Amino acid sequence: MIEVQGIRWEMIANNIEPFEPTHPGELIKDEIEYRRISQKRLSEDMGVAYTVLNDIVNGRRSVNTKFALLCEAALGIPAHILLDLQTDYDMQKAKRDKSFLKRLESIKKIAAVL
Repeated sequence: MIEVQGIRWEMIANNIEPFEPTHPGELIKDEIEYRRISQKRLSEDMGVAYTVLNDIVNGRRSVNTKFALLCEAALGIPAHILLDLQTDYDMQKAKRDKSFLKRLESIKKIAAVL
């Protein structure tokens, strides 16, 4: 989080979370559409099942390290960017999960007692 004296933290653009988190599959989808490559051809070139690529492009599956490296080789998208996007996506989803937030609060109370 970025802090600037005299400015509320939520008014700094870098601190604002998007309404909907961006899944790394959106970046991959945009790239393959721009290049006019079919998902089927790309999955074959990468040596992954079409369903795996399709699930990632549609936000139903997470990007892991090996897949990110395959995308880097096939599309030139740096693997660390895809992995960072996945981490941000997962963090934003977790922060919006009410039952998980309750669990965190109960753990924080335990830690405060120690």
